Amino acid sequence: MDLEKLVRSNILKLEPYSSARSEFSGTASVWLDANESPFNGPFNRYPDPLQLKLKQLIAQLKGVAVESTFVGNGSDECIDLMYRIFCRPGVDNVVAMSPSYGMYQVCADVNDVEYRKVPLNDDFSIDFDGMLAAADENTKVMWICSPNNPTGSAAEAEDLAKFAQRAECIVVIDEAYIDFSSKPSMLGRLHELPNVVVMQTLSKAWGSAGVRCGMAFAQPAIIALMNNVKYPYNVNMLTQQFAIERLRRHDEVAQQVKTLLAERDWLIGQLGQTSCVKHIYPTDANFVLVRVTDANAIYNALLRQGIVVRNRSRVEKCEGCLRITVGTHDENETLMKHLQEF
Repeated sequence: MDLEKLVRSNILKLEPYSSARSEFSGTASVWLDANESPFNGPFNRYPDPLQLKLKQLIAQLKGVAVESTFVGNGSDECIDLMYRIFCRPGVDNVVAMSPSYGMYQVCADVNDVEYRKVPLNDDFSIDFDGMLAAADENTKVMWICSPNNPTGSAAEAEDLAKFAQRAECIVVIDEAYIDFSSKPSMLGRLHELPNVVVMQTLSKAWGSAGVRCGMAFAQPAIIALMNNVKYPYNVNMLTQQFAIERLRRHDEVAQQVKTLLAERDWLIGQLGQTSCVKHIYPTDANFVLVRVTDANAIYNALLRQGIVVRNRSRVEKCEGCLRITVGTHDENETLMKHLQEF
């Protein structure tokens, strides 16, 4: 892959902002370089702009190099960076499976980039040939979410690898729900797929949605571009500290994932015995997509009981569907008690 042919010319010429903290590494006792207040330590100091300690821990846990690791203000920052690095506004386009995560299109619209949707197959599998057919010489990025939101469906790793090898652009594989999946992550294949960017997050399995910490993994040349374009201090000190402590508790998180998977099985079993549920779609995520008798009525009735699910009825191929997140056993029982009234 000739990366320079995909990157916007102004980004290739960009001289990135050099922050005070990026110009110095090591220890010091007197900090007079960044016009900070000397009071209210340690929060008076700017955070590490490259999150080195956090990246070292992430790289160790994920089995990748630090140079192949990016940390963002949620995965949404990683998504937006793909547009700002690779897509010329009003000229280039991206191709995405549909339905999928809505921020891919929102960021396309914000950046004035054409967004080409390719519908999933009826079984919610990805139409890889259709996505390749939708591309042209101005296609710079393709979006794959696996396991997918809102369908819960996951693609085979070999199919994803073959697709990336055929694509003549950047292929982003969003693995926000990979910790709940029976399919392996694509991280182990990054070395053979130079055009692939894998995204993960602390928001789902790691129980840290409020912290806003997303991750991207790719060849060092792509990560270097992301570091050049991002804002200097994109991940604050508190987020970095919290993420480090959370990642160190990975054994605890693994047990929580195991618990949620058991709850998912229980919930699917209960939904299958509920008269208002017409179809339950297979899922590799921490949610279940179900087609019900009257999605709008059931959604509103649950709201009146203080139970919030996601009404996906207006989403392509999800007409009449509710997306239900797997909660604690008590939460799941409360949901089922009210669903069984329909």
